[in-house]
Amino acid sequence: MKSVELFIERLLMASRWVLVVFYLGLAAALVVYAVSFLAKFVKIAGSVFVLGDADMILAMLALIDAALVASLIVMVMLAGYENFVSRIDQAAANAEISWLGKLDAGSLKIKVASSIVAISSIHLLQVFLNLQNFSSMQLLWATLIHLTFVVSALILAILDRIVSYGKDKGAADKTAV
Repeated sequence: MKSVELFIERLLMASRWVLVVFYLGLAAALVVYAVSFLAKFVKIAGSVFVLGDADMILAMLALIDAALVASLIVMVMLAGYENFVSRIDQAAANAEISWLGKLDAGSLKIKVASSIVAISSIHLLQVFLNLQNFSSMQLLWATLIHLTFVVSALILAILDRIVSYGKDKGAADKTAV
């Protein structure tokens, strides 16, 4: 019976490598998104003398938004691989990415939520800068959706703080004994 249990455990541990397909897919999506970003940039650069200040600000916000989304993809891809599949060679990683290896699943959730709030903030700012194209109801919904993201991120941060406090307290209790 122990050999069956050991086989199942090994099979389950090996199945984590299926996640690599998703992370490679995210890497491919990042390349596609980079091409999309370059197309937007070329379009903006070609219109630099035609666009007014407000339109240029909106265009720059779209580029910033794209950079935030791309950064989010990289963060999820690398931290997810590191947390759920295999450790990345620390010597190479530490030279390039200081946060790698320090981002657990809970921290990753908070970083993702924070990034979503930042992206939502940019979208809301775009709505406010382009107010004439939106109805009062659309403005209300955009604001409510953004506030939902903010509240969700705050709740995740509070829960993470509570969990980490419990871990710190447990470690302190063990040390005191």
